[in-house]
Amino acid sequence: MTDTQNLPETDGSSTSPRDRKGAARRRDRRRRLMIGLASLAAVVILAVAAAAWLGSRASIIKSELEAANQLILVLKENIAGNKQHEASATVDQLRFHTAAARDAAGDPLWTLASATPGLGANFSAVAEVARSADDVATLGVAPLVRVFGSLNWDSLLPSSAGTDLEPIRNASPSVSAAAHAVRASAERLGAIDAGSLWPQVAEPLTRARGQLQAVTGALDASASVAKVAPNMLGVGGQRNYLLMIQNNAESRASGGIPGALAVLTLDKGKLTLGAQGSAADVGIMSPPLPVDPEQEQIYTTHLGKYMQDVNLTPDFPTAASTAQAMWEKKTGQHVDGVISLDPVALGYVLDATGPIKITSPELLALAKTGLPSELNGKNVVPTLLSDVYAKIARPQLQDVYFAGVAKEIFAALSSGKGEAKGLIDGLSRGSAEGRVLVWSGISDEQSVIAKYPVSGSISGPSVAPAQFGVYFNDGTGAKMDYYIKRTVQLVKECTGDDYGQVKVRITSTNTAPADAATSLPAYVTGGGDLGVPAGKVQTNVVAYGPVQAIVKTAIIDGKKVDFAANLHANRPVGSVTLMLAPGQSSTVELTFGKIVQHTEPKVVVTPTVQPVKDVILAPENAACSP
Repeated sequence: MTDTQNLPETDGSSTSPRDRKGAARRRDRRRRLMIGLASLAAVVILAVAAAAWLGSRASIIKSELEAANQLILVLKENIAGNKQHEASATVDQLRFHTAAARDAAGDPLWTLASATPGLGANFSAVAEVARSADDVATLGVAPLVRVFGSLNWDSLLPSSAGTDLEPIRNASPSVSAAAHAVRASAERLGAIDAGSLWPQVAEPLTRARGQLQAVTGALDASASVAKVAPNMLGVGGQRNYLLMIQNNAESRASGGIPGALAVLTLDKGKLTLGAQGSAADVGIMSPPLPVDPEQEQIYTTHLGKYMQDVNLTPDFPTAASTAQAMWEKKTGQHVDGVISLDPVALGYVLDATGPIKITSPELLALAKTGLPSELNGKNVVPTLLSDVYAKIARPQLQDVYFAGVAKEIFAALSSGKGEAKGLIDGLSRGSAEGRVLVWSGISDEQSVIAKYPVSGSISGPSVAPAQFGVYFNDGTGAKMDYYIKRTVQLVKECTGDDYGQVKVRITSTNTAPADAATSLPAYVTGGGDLGVPAGKVQTNVVAYGPVQAIVKTAIIDGKKVDFAANLHANRPVGSVTLMLAPGQSSTVELTFGKIVQHTEPKVVVTPTVQPVKDVILAPENAACSP
């Protein structure tokens, strides 16, 4: 019989201790798995929610910035229409939208996403665009619109009664502060590496950079004007300027031969035109005035010998300072600076003032030969550059008419005739085309002017890194350039090395009548006096490349030719001479190599009778061999 008294009691469902421990472990694993799954689900839900939230922020930023961009167009129309109240209201709307975009990009979750490795750069870039947009609206646009509202533009124009220039002086700090704010935003956007960003982020960033760059340039220019204009307009005392009217019918590098000279006086905005004359009246400088040796080598001693030739060089500061010295030597009068205009720019002024009637008895007598008794923006160029030579035989009387017309136009300006915005637009257009040039003999003012194209400098801060220049100097000794039509084009070529190569292509056509030798006055054709047959036109074509480049070859109508190679301010200069008979066309190609600047090339051209848009053609990329 078995002894069962010492056996443990069981209920039939009991397990061993080992089994119970295994079961506990299994239950723990299931519990941890469930917790893990729940956590994962929570993470997924949070990620989806975060993505949705970030997506909503992105949508807000995009829509708000697009709305702000549309308002910029409205604001431009408000300002153009001189609608101060509407402009202020538009700025308020603009700031509302940019602030909303900035707030959305400042969301804590967006900030956290910006710190994420890799993708975070995209969120950070968007936030910077939104921040910059709001800074520009708040610190740039808003103060400028307040300044705009505080100025009475018509009262700021020079006149015979004088002008209160204090508003311009008072506006200077606000304009400078706005320029600084926009420049800071532009620099922040410029520091972002767009190469690693998503296309949908990189493209708006690139557009914003371009827009800010343009705005920065305009604001810097406005700040500079506000800084120097009051004193240059005579707020601190009388200023005298030598006014040169460049005659495009006889080309010089900066426009044309000085056809008329006058002393323009500004005293607290009061404008008067004093002594007048022509370049011929100044006579010959003996001995010639000293000039830069590099430029003398290219343009001869004529630069310092004749007032007619001071602007053979395209560098207007050189031409202006030489003209100042010649005027003082001839007349004993010191002028504070030089201002240059051409008849095309005078046409822009007349577009703003409206037609002017000739009132001078001397001019009215000359007008009886068939010249107009009323000048406007359309007829002033053919009148001064062509008709006057056909209607008035004596060169001395031609000079009298030229100078008299300039006096009539400035008399209209000094009387307050015209509309301020139109005049500012016209002079701005003339400046952009190189038809309005300014030089101050006061170094502090000139250092500011030198930053901008209105200085006419061929070196320094106003010159783009990859800038080319094409300039024309008449070699006929006559007024035939009125009939020459030109185009200039840059052609970028492959070199197979680390350097760039650009071909400057200049095509010229003599549109004078076939019988120009006999049908045009000898004063216009030159009559063969300088060895150029009447009717033909001789031009010295001068091309400048960027700093450190070289001139490699010169080709005229497909044939390689010799050329003069020089340096001016470390820029390579290539020169050739071209002669054209009536109806003849010719193409000059000067190739520049070893171009180290990796920016888009641009070209500046001597302003001629033609519209600049018809002269400068779009750059071309030459095909590269595989």
